[in-house]
Amino acid sequence: MTKPTGKDTELTPDDFPLEADKDKLRTHKGEPVASAESEEIAEDLADRLNEQAHREEQDRWSA
Repeated sequence: MTKPTGKDTELTPDDFPLEADKDKLRTHKGEPVASAESEEIAEDLADRLNEQAHREEQDRWSA
C-alpha cells in the first residue's frame, strides 16, 4: 500500500468509512487515500481500517 506523506494527508474521523475502488482506497467523499497491489487487498484494507475506526469511536463514547 502506498500513501502520500505529509500532515494534510492524515486520516480523520470524517474520512470514514473508507471504500475500495478497484485497487484504490477512497474516503466516502471519493477522495483518494492510498493504493494497493490488488483489488482484494484494497477491499481488505478498507474493511480493517473501517473496523478500527469504528472501535476507536466506540471507545470514545464509552470513556
